[in-house]
Amino acid sequence: MKPNRSSSALGEFIKSRRERLQPSEAGILPLPGRRRTPGLRREEVSYLAHISVTYYSWLEQGKEVNPSPEVLLSIGKALQLDEDEQKHLFDLAHVDAASVVTVPNNGRPDTGVLQKIVDQLYYPSFITDEGTDVIVWNRAAELIIADFGSLPDKERNMIEIMFLKPDYRARLLNWEGAARYSVAVMRASFDLYKDNPVYMERFERLRRESEDFVHLWELYEVKQKRVATSLFRLPDAQEMEFTLHSAGVIDNDPGLHWCFFVPVPGSGTEERLLRVLEQDRPLP
Repeated sequence: MKPNRSSSALGEFIKSRRERLQPSEAGILPLPGRRRTPGLRREEVSYLAHISVTYYSWLEQGKEVNPSPEVLLSIGKALQLDEDEQKHLFDLAHVDAASVVTVPNNGRPDTGVLQKIVDQLYYPSFITDEGTDVIVWNRAAELIIADFGSLPDKERNMIEIMFLKPDYRARLLNWEGAARYSVAVMRASFDLYKDNPVYMERFERLRRESEDFVHLWELYEVKQKRVATSLFRLPDAQEMEFTLHSAGVIDNDPGLHWCFFVPVPGSGTEERLLRVLEQDRPLP
């Protein structure tokens, strides 16, 4: 069920931020005489946000005008909202901030904390950034999925591993289906990252070096992330079947995705995984 919009709350919030912002802070020269309005006038906010006065007034009055993400970002910039306030504005409008890559994000993720998180799971688990670079992983992920630690930083990228690492392709028994799904997910978010030179450099490398990638890309299939199945065969011929789950927006960063592989019940995978991890423990 779609939640009821809290338009009055949104209007009250932006009004409170408008009234606290002084003209001099917004780069507006005050006119001679006494101002009757505390902070900025509505006309001044609409000018700074590049929207009409009528539209902005409707928002403050709590009318159901369904502001777009771009309008919310413009208003947030005009009112000089910080990151938490901008996120709150999106929440009040019932707009998913995670879908807007231009929401400001301060600094790089704390990989030390993220590493401690993934280490809590004995299921294979890793976290990727917006370009599918694997930034932290646990030991089970190294043993079952790929030996991330042995890869150079620039090659620790899941979409490149999928298409450019033959050992991964040999290990993933349902590679064809997984590769097709991965490209369709990439298609769905491609336009968000076209201005990222590192992302585009990798994209062009895939087009140069993988005919399979080019073929799947030209299918123009689009999918959002969902639960998927992965069937791995280890070097000792053991087979393990997992469902791949993912969670996004870690620490309010829409670019981070936490992937964890859950053993399929009844497949014997959980028991085999525990044995592999036990055998991997160093002797006392």
